[in-house]
Amino acid sequence: MARPIESYTELVYQNFVIGLVLLHDRNSMASSSPDREAEAVAAAAGEDEDTGAQIAPIVNLSEVAVTTGEEEEDVLLDIKAKLYRFDRDGNQWKERGTGNVKLLKHRETRKVRLVMRQAKTLKICANHLVVPTIKIQEHAGNDKSCVWHASDFADGELKDELFSIRFGSVENRKKFMEMVETIAESSGKVEEKDSKDASDAAGLLGKLSVDETEAEKVALAKPEEKSETETKTE
Repeated sequence: MARPIESYTELVYQNFVIGLVLLHDRNSMASSSPDREAEAVAAAAGEDEDTGAQIAPIVNLSEVAVTTGEEEEDVLLDIKAKLYRFDRDGNQWKERGTGNVKLLKHRETRKVRLVMRQAKTLKICANHLVVPTIKIQEHAGNDKSCVWHASDFADGELKDELFSIRFGSVENRKKFMEMVETIAESSGKVEEKDSKDASDAAGLLGKLSVDETEAEKVALAKPEEKSETETKTE
């Protein structure tokens, strides 16, 4: 059984002793905490320490040259837009993708084609030549859009498609339409000139053929005439 406290002085003394014990325990815990933190930091540094060991990669990847098919072409126009194609079976417009529509001119053939790729996947959603017969017009329901027919090769085979394209502004739509119409008109003049040159060349070849035929007739007739003359002389 605990001895009863005899006086107030003894009570104060006991409380003082208990306080000293608690203070000592708290100081001991505080002093050990930095040591533990230092040990943890040292252990982590040891894990990250460079040992100089060389680890060979499991798979060796070599650089691969990526071509787009546009290396031999000059960019005439490059504008961001959203493309649609008309689904005849469903009788509705379907989105083909959002990206940059380009007009590209080949450096050798001088032909111009329209190419558009989806922005994220780079999948081709339009790929066709700008021919003289192309007819492009403003969309009746949206002044930022225009429509046209084309024989498109985006899916790997020629398809007669009805396209609609929407731009961010009326100015971009006008710029696109004007460029396409200018290229189509220019291509028509080039084809007309090529056709005339081909006709002239065909006519020249025909004339040469006629001249050669006449020359052959003369050449074949001369020996006979000579032999008759020689016969008469004898």
